[in-house]
Amino acid sequence: MPSTQVDWPSTAAAGFPFPGRVPVRRLADELSAMLVSPDPTVRDDHAYTALARWTGEGHLDELLVDIGDAAATRFTHPEIQARSFAALALARVLDRVKAVPWAAAEDAADRWYGAFAEWFPAELDTRGWDDTLGWLHAVAHGADAAAALAAVLPSRGSALLDLCARRMTAEAAGHRYVQLEDARLARAITAILFTPGLSVDEATGWLDTVTRAFADAEPGPVPPWAFNTFTTLQSLHLHLVLGLADRGTPPHAEAVTTRIVTILRAPLPWLAQPSLLPGWRNASDPLSSPVVNDTIAP
Repeated sequence: MPSTQVDWPSTAAAGFPFPGRVPVRRLADELSAMLVSPDPTVRDDHAYTALARWTGEGHLDELLVDIGDAAATRFTHPEIQARSFAALALARVLDRVKAVPWAAAEDAADRWYGAFAEWFPAELDTRGWDDTLGWLHAVAHGADAAAALAAVLPSRGSALLDLCARRMTAEAAGHRYVQLEDARLARAITAILFTPGLSVDEATGWLDTVTRAFADAEPGPVPPWAFNTFTTLQSLHLHLVLGLADRGTPPHAEAVTTRIVTILRAPLPWLAQPSLLPGWRNASDPLSSPVVNDTIAP
């Protein structure tokens, strides 16, 4: 890592005022190097927090494409924290591109999508937390990047939904979601479902990937990938019923939840019929109470 030109502890303590005396390119290079660090204070508390703040405030606009390109190259880095925080850094760059669009950055987003699509469903280290490295959260960070990519590249909406499906059903992943990765994926999928022009077939088609994953399921212990998929679908159902606080429910939410319930009936056969669920209630139907019978048959 290049020698620092910023007193990071003091900068953090002061709330990350932008160090205007440091050349912007030098600062961007320093942040990129710090985002690889195995030290969570350097990587997360200092570099990522500064990058998120200064990118959002527009201080790094002149190098936004360079910062995004540097993040995309780190998807093949040998260390997990570098790969995971590449996704989080890219999400913040894309947020800025969406807020202040210009052609060069939008064209670069296609390059970033290609690198992301290679990495996200294939990442093997899906730990949320490590006692030495701190937050890793490749699934959660990747979910954030997927939602940010959809906002900038709406033509990729359907493909990004399928990437999320491939991520949750990845059989090679050996870790269960225990740090709310399911909720971050559900939030991302919900956000992607707002993509303009997304047809009902595109909004639900990614669930074919999930259905195929369970096609050969047999009785026995639930493997991590199946657990991850079930918890993500349950979380997504909640997101689609309640909606996002700032956006409500996306188009085709009912069609997606119908498919989700169909999939969840396999491990959860005691679920009520869709006609009893919020969103399908018919005021003239005496059986349309929002309260589901809590008696479970033996």
